[in-house]
Amino acid sequence: MCLAFPARIVELLDGDQCRVELGGVRKEISLALIDGAAVGDYVIVHVGYALTKLDPEEAAQTLALFAEAGLDPATSCAQGDRATPR
Repeated sequence: MCLAFPARIVELLDGDQCRVELGGVRKEISLALIDGAAVGDYVIVHVGYALTKLDPEEAAQTLALFAEAGLDPATSCAQGDRATPR
């Protein structure tokens, strides 16, 4: 199961694409559903799409909750996907 998770944009690509990073895993996703995203922004990612931007403090809190629950969104969402280690 893949949850929506916060990830940081590390590179803007052609079209509506970008590369995000979470826990050392980089993945290409679509920015088609949001406006004004920039490198360094955190976005909520689900099935390859950024759903919304998220402030860094809220992203940190959400990632801490994942860790507290024993979940690793970087590996659970990368399995069977096109994610590549950095």
